[in-house]
Amino acid sequence: MEADFVIVGAGSAGCALAYRLSEAGASVIVIEAGGSDAGPFIQMPAALSYPMNMRRYDWGYQTEPEPHLGGRRMIVPRGRVIGGSSSINGMVFVRGHPRDFDHWARMGAKGWAWPDVLPYFRRMEHWHGGRGGVKSPWRGYDGPLHVTRGPRKNPLYHAFVEAGRQAGYPLTDDYNGHRQEGFGPMEQTVWRGRRWSAANAYLRPALKRANCGLVRALARRVAIRDGRALGVEVERGGRIEVIHARREVILAASSINSPKLLMLSGIGPAAHLAGHGIEVLADRPGVGQNLQDHLELYIQYASRQPITLYRHWNLVSKALIGAQWLLTKTGLGASNQFESAGFIRSRAGVEYPDIQYHFLPLAVRYDGKAVAEGHGFQAHVGPMRSPSRGAVTLASDEPGDAPKILFNYMSHEEDWRDFRTCIRLTREIFAQGAFAPYVKHEIQPGADVRSNDEMDDFIRAHVESAFHPCGTCRMGAADDPRAVVDSECRVIGVDGLRVADSSIFPRITNGNINAPTIMVGEKAADHILGRAPLPREELAPWIHPEWQTAQR
Repeated sequence: MEADFVIVGAGSAGCALAYRLSEAGASVIVIEAGGSDAGPFIQMPAALSYPMNMRRYDWGYQTEPEPHLGGRRMIVPRGRVIGGSSSINGMVFVRGHPRDFDHWARMGAKGWAWPDVLPYFRRMEHWHGGRGGVKSPWRGYDGPLHVTRGPRKNPLYHAFVEAGRQAGYPLTDDYNGHRQEGFGPMEQTVWRGRRWSAANAYLRPALKRANCGLVRALARRVAIRDGRALGVEVERGGRIEVIHARREVILAASSINSPKLLMLSGIGPAAHLAGHGIEVLADRPGVGQNLQDHLELYIQYASRQPITLYRHWNLVSKALIGAQWLLTKTGLGASNQFESAGFIRSRAGVEYPDIQYHFLPLAVRYDGKAVAEGHGFQAHVGPMRSPSRGAVTLASDEPGDAPKILFNYMSHEEDWRDFRTCIRLTREIFAQGAFAPYVKHEIQPGADVRSNDEMDDFIRAHVESAFHPCGTCRMGAADDPRAVVDSECRVIGVDGLRVADSSIFPRITNGNINAPTIMVGEKAADHILGRAPLPREELAPWIHPEWQTAQR
């Protein structure tokens, strides 16, 4: 088997790549180890907690014992299914803050500043937000990825936004548009009641073309000869074979599996590879390093009024919601229920928002277990730019073995300071008049958790991953010894090989990372095809003119 381009991974970036490369007339083979995304647990937005906890759809990775979290092993869900993690995530759509991408450019990712990436965000999306049919110059309207907003019928969604305003924060009608900072509606990749994953948006249309094919197989390593990638060695049906690439191999296998494949192929830290008996073809010490994530806490309150989603937290209601969704794709099943959001600064002097909120009118864990207290609601809150860094390394030279993953969470004092601030600011928001009719008492951390030591104990025991791993094949200048790919996503030191997924992020972006990951696939496609990048867009002001005075 052979094609012009062989893509490893039918996930967020891989699907976008397959769509754009095949659209341009090139032949494409996409290699995916996972199976179908046809099950209702994936396609029904409200069922989001199920697929990420099912081995059928997930690689089942977990971290090594995290030394700063009391030795806890954290789960690392990554989609092993068509659509990748876009088929098991929370469907929240956040582009990131413009200054995130300006920072990428300063770190050596030339051509990836905000004016460079904005055209690709616009190209990829079909936005259904806004008021009165007025189009925003910051948004796209004819891309494959539908972006919508939930109905926000529950009064708690509006109470959360109003409480943010009462606490002195700005409002924003579009955090993906002219101003991220503030409280307002949250956006989701849901269309006509279904999860609008990268598989639905990009891969299925691409597979309708005669020049795009899908191979279900486990990628073992990149086949390299004389410094050039020739294809991908795969295992399927008990046989090992090579799928050949006439032009290039592109790894889009996630921030966990892309560095693993590079190392198995002889590209990575020389001493580490030699320790596993792997011939070193390119000594790139940055492969697998620079691992980043967002952590978050669930600040939960009991509700005075029985208006939360808890009234549906029983088998009969769940069955009725499921039946309505199956028949009509409407009702509570048609939303991820994250319908209000907030982006704020932790303190005066912070350059741009560094705390994110998701609001949910239910007190529940990510594994789908509701708290015993009944009616309640919660804010997911966490810092956006942790200085902690971890690594993905090999456990062995066997392609079927899971890699070692260590995020080194909470390894800086700044992390602890920021999370204490998150708790204090969230309590202040829920203490506003907008929540007076609804707040009964604080469930967690609990009113008795006040001192720094008490908060630290709570953080250590309860902080959770937001499942945004990235950064392990960092993009940078070709002469940067810690960079893995250059600004056109080419692996430094090997010809005919690129990486294009969240692993190339130099630094994690503000908010959920699915949107910038898809953007990477979109932009990388133009680099791969040798096309001129889309023209830079200098939209001013891209930040509201009052942004400097909106600090607390």
